[in-house]
Amino acid sequence: MNKQKAKQLKAAQRASKNKRLAENRLARHQYEILETLETGIELLGTEVKSIRAGKANLKDGFCLIRKGEIRLHNVHISPHSFASDYFNHDPLRVRKLLAHRREIEKFKNQLDKKGLALIPLSLQLKGSWIKLIIGLGKGRKLHDKRQEEKKKQADREVKTALKRY
Repeated sequence: MNKQKAKQLKAAQRASKNKRLAENRLARHQYEILETLETGIELLGTEVKSIRAGKANLKDGFCLIRKGEIRLHNVHISPHSFASDYFNHDPLRVRKLLAHRREIEKFKNQLDKKGLALIPLSLQLKGSWIKLIIGLGKGRKLHDKRQEEKKKQADREVKTALKRY
């Protein structure tokens, strides 16, 4: 019994270390996500404090691959409230993403061939590191969005019907 409680306690500790800090819900609606990649992100100290406080917005963000590097554009991280203007960061600065060269080349080849987009999906805490999950997405047309919404609604109705019986 003690071993079982110890395992549950360790699992709870691991879950608390891996915490989602920001999410781009609109991206999953606007794009069909084909593949995801977990990357590191190059941040300043005040940016880390702001992200941990939940002051990040991924809604309008996108990624570009230039000179063999993935860059994150248009992601707003609010200035830290307890730092002066001199030490604070620019909220919309371009940030470098950290990924292996093979992964970057793979995504670059897919982007060139198919006309896809790299979209930031979520910021999460993994241990003491802040990780960004980016997705390779294909834009959805209006009728695709409606069809996906109908499918989700049907799934919800099936689940509720199964719960009743």
